[in-house]
Amino acid sequence: MYFTRQIRLFPALGLAALLLGGCAKKSSESEVTPPHAATSGPFKLTFQLDWIAEPEHGGFYQALARGFYREAGLDVTIVPGGPSAAVKEKIANGQADVAQADSTSTLTQQAEGLPLLQIGAVFQDDPSGLLVNADSPVRRFEDLQGKTIIARVGWPFLAFLEQKYAIKVNVVPQNFSVAAFLGDKEAIQQGYSIAEPYHIVRAGGKAPRFLSTWDAGFRAYAVLITNRKFAREHPAELRSFLRASQRGWRDYLEGDPAPAHAALKVANENNTDDFMAASRQLIITNRLVTGRDADSGPAQIGRISRERFQTQITQLETLGLLPKGKIKVDEVMTTDFLP
Repeated sequence: MYFTRQIRLFPALGLAALLLGGCAKKSSESEVTPPHAATSGPFKLTFQLDWIAEPEHGGFYQALARGFYREAGLDVTIVPGGPSAAVKEKIANGQADVAQADSTSTLTQQAEGLPLLQIGAVFQDDPSGLLVNADSPVRRFEDLQGKTIIARVGWPFLAFLEQKYAIKVNVVPQNFSVAAFLGDKEAIQQGYSIAEPYHIVRAGGKAPRFLSTWDAGFRAYAVLITNRKFAREHPAELRSFLRASQRGWRDYLEGDPAPAHAALKVANENNTDDFMAASRQLIITNRLVTGRDADSGPAQIGRISRERFQTQITQLETLGLLPKGKIKVDEVMTTDFLP
């Protein structure tokens, strides 16, 4: 099983679910209340995060704090994750209804038989990539030839780089610390572009260069997943959740992020004002939510495409990480629940 998330310098010690009520004005963006809400009250939905609560989840916490989920007829509980969260397994066995994951590892587990369905995007491009020390001579992917990289063993991106650029790299398993990176000017380390660079600088290091997965042509999504059975039985609730989440992300990026940031502090005491402001700005600058393509913008929040998924499947098949023909695009993803 692939471990789908990256290092955090200051991981939270507790994983507390957060449920905040909030007042928000009705607007044309709000979801029509599902039929069940009029007779049985809000529909309870558990949303499992892939990592501890951080600004990368800001839109969801904004939707919760501003009352967008309530307006959509939903009673949403957000459950933070972490390195042992077993996100996909929780979706598969019904412990959570919707979760955040990465599309690459989800594809491999769908091929293994987990009853998962990818239904929308959090980030149009997964912010994973390689952190390179500012004093390192490495500036391009071709420069990685023979280098040692601190990373998750089995990270598909490294196999992709070796094949595409005809290089060979050595991998040292990551140990959830950036100490080795800070002490070695030649260090190269797997990381998340909207988190580790900030913490490295705060710890006294120079701002690292970042070699992104998307610049190499390995364009995975940070996705929302659900159980196939849940999707069959609760299509209206999934549509309501995606619409309210889309509204939350737009409000978080374009409006006042204070409601989300207050909620994120409750969920993770290591979320400082400075870090959250810096991480949110990187999300905006890199157009992670709205997209880096020609048709990017607010309308693309949450969008996924068959073409992108087909490219991912083909790449993983070529690398030998998926059996050829094992899964088809329309079996692993759908846009039916998107606004």
